[in-house]
Amino acid sequence: MYINFQLILLLSVTMTHHLTLAQTCNERQLPGPTLVDMCGESGTLMSFLDSAIRKNEKISGICERVTPIETPDPEYDYIVAGGGAAGSVVAARLSEISHWKILLLEAGDDEPASAQIPGAAVIIAGSNLSWGYTITNERYACLSENGSCEYAAAKVLGGCTVHNGMVYLRGNPTDYNNWAAMGNEGWTWDEVKPFFLKAEDNGEIDRVGRFWHSTGGPLSVERFPYEPPFANAMLKAAEEAGFRISQDLNGDVLSGFAMAQTTSKNGVRRSSAASYLRPSRNRENLHVSLNSTVTRVIIEDGKAVGVEYFKNGEFKTVRTSREVILSAGNVKSPHILLLSGIGPKKHLESMGIPVVKNLPGVGRNYQDHLYFTLDFTINQLDTYINNWAATTEYLDFQTGPLSGHGITGIVAQLASSKTTPDYPDMQIYSVGFDAACAPGEIGALSSTGKRTFDLFAVLLHPKSRGQISLASNDPFEQPLIWGNFLSEPSDIDILLEAIYSAIKLTDTDTMRAYNMTLTAIANDACGNYTFSTTDYWKCRVHHDGIGAPHGSGTCKMGPKHDTMAVVDHKLRVRGIKGLRVADTSIMPKIVSANTGSPAMMIGERAADFIKTDSDRLSY
Repeated sequence: MYINFQLILLLSVTMTHHLTLAQTCNERQLPGPTLVDMCGESGTLMSFLDSAIRKNEKISGICERVTPIETPDPEYDYIVAGGGAAGSVVAARLSEISHWKILLLEAGDDEPASAQIPGAAVIIAGSNLSWGYTITNERYACLSENGSCEYAAAKVLGGCTVHNGMVYLRGNPTDYNNWAAMGNEGWTWDEVKPFFLKAEDNGEIDRVGRFWHSTGGPLSVERFPYEPPFANAMLKAAEEAGFRISQDLNGDVLSGFAMAQTTSKNGVRRSSAASYLRPSRNRENLHVSLNSTVTRVIIEDGKAVGVEYFKNGEFKTVRTSREVILSAGNVKSPHILLLSGIGPKKHLESMGIPVVKNLPGVGRNYQDHLYFTLDFTINQLDTYINNWAATTEYLDFQTGPLSGHGITGIVAQLASSKTTPDYPDMQIYSVGFDAACAPGEIGALSSTGKRTFDLFAVLLHPKSRGQISLASNDPFEQPLIWGNFLSEPSDIDILLEAIYSAIKLTDTDTMRAYNMTLTAIANDACGNYTFSTTDYWKCRVHHDGIGAPHGSGTCKMGPKHDTMAVVDHKLRVRGIKGLRVADTSIMPKIVSANTGSPAMMIGERAADFIKTDSDRLSY
């Protein structure tokens, strides 16, 4: 009887979607990776789901996709290098000026259909959409991996907004006021807030209000249609543990636990490319070239006049009559500058690169939100969240488990003992209950053990600083990334407080009802310490679990007297005309939030600076 039910459901789904697919636009073959690529042999379900979403316009957006060009024109007014969180914004906003010709060069391909499913976020993050960067030579972190840590960076149109957790946080107003206090005119909270609002189309405006939010912008913001019941239990436990509950971490209450809003719409991810480039796809003055890796900026007489890029097995050049904007990310933007002869003189000379401009700060000031992963179990069977019923619901209505990212919507912004209550320096981030790879049968077990989930204890205000440097003058050799993580003792202290804050949830009646239990992870290096003591956790954070998801700061924005500043307050590279940087690398100090939304704000600001400057400059 159970088998018959599965067969009937499969036939029903197939027939329904045969009719649906026949009515959709399917002019393009969307790139991978497919769900089958990422899940392996998971049975019929994942193959069917991948095929169905590719042809489902509501999910894949196949009829709205940008049509890339194969061969760019010889010259453009503006060239944007990198179509990630910020670059997609810059290119789309500049193309609003109809007599400007804009070229966007993106190293990756278009985003896959599978990335549109919020429930697939975990497997997308671990897919081949990554640049594959590795942080090396760490002395205080990642010691179990010989000082090597993973560095998260997406190689795809839309960048990190294609493979992140979609959490929409802007950062604390103090972050931006601090930038202004460092000499960056025009970057106070009151001055950046309008650009967050300009971007936003909040689907819950009646709940969150118009003082902090807005509608009508390109970026859809709302909570997921589905949250697992355990998510509400987590909020109840947090309140029981004495933590504040915020209805909006971008609103009046900036600290505490909350069910966060996300960059999604009606159960579908909305990347920066989906939000900005797709609505601009029919503009004749906007050209997008995919699989086009920018290798250097061409500088003549102190001015950026074009770029060199690699596509289809050969190097090519394209020129600009106005400006080049680097939006290639925290690693790639300084990498391109260094390859172009812009950076620390001695380093460039040691790599055999002619010095165009001695800028000591290029690649320096690298900072990141370090996190440590805590594993927990609860008294539930470890059943697959995804199955034929969940897949059917998602394909038909974009609701149910696939329309959410498990418990990731549960986020906490907390203040340690080393900051003020209104300026949180810790985050608790939740991962688990995702409807991802599954064989399909309802009730099928992922394992014979208990259900597991993770809480990430995150350090928001690191004092440790690292750097990006060249390994060689070969543009295809990955640059050296050194985080210098946990080199400052205060970083360790705050990370430990974040760990204790997460563990505090276990000591509540709500979580005791689930038998929420911290998992003891075996680690030979820490075997001499008693589990869960301070010395044990200090050992663990040095050896295991450190992640680096939000790289920032390597093309620091700063005033003229700051010798380590790479760009000025209008994001112009110092000493080079016609060249700007617009991505998280310009942050003088990392913001107290996930960096996807702030990166898009930076893109909005860059486009506005360029439009304003063009009114008074002659090229």
